[in-house]
Amino acid sequence: MLGIDTNVLVRFLVRDDEAQFEKARKLIKREVAAGRRVFVNQLVLMELEWVLRSRYAVTKNQIIEAISGLLDSTDVQFEDEPAIEEALFIWKDTAADFTDCLIGAKNRRLGCRATASFDVKVAKLPGFVAA
Repeated sequence: MLGIDTNVLVRFLVRDDEAQFEKARKLIKREVAAGRRVFVNQLVLMELEWVLRSRYAVTKNQIIEAISGLLDSTDVQFEDEPAIEEALFIWKDTAADFTDCLIGAKNRRLGCRATASFDVKVAKLPGFVAA
């Protein structure tokens, strides 16, 4: 298994630099052809969401679709997919950031009874409490 960084994933998804897109595509294709998957950890995923939103002005729904599509792919393995799925489910119906939703989901899966936050909108999310 080969881990990929945010910049490889962004080039693959956005395709704004054809040469880098081709390199990313070939890298993934080579791994898959060898019977391996590429790995995306949660830090890369959080950075991906931020880059798509802030740099490329991709809408929340488009980001959800892109991440969901990657989750459905058998060629990509994610760190703690159930936490990511839960975070996406919560994020689609809230004004909170994806990162906050993922932090809450991850903490619940790690056994936390709740996650404390000073952020008022975040504290209203399931599994959060006001600090």
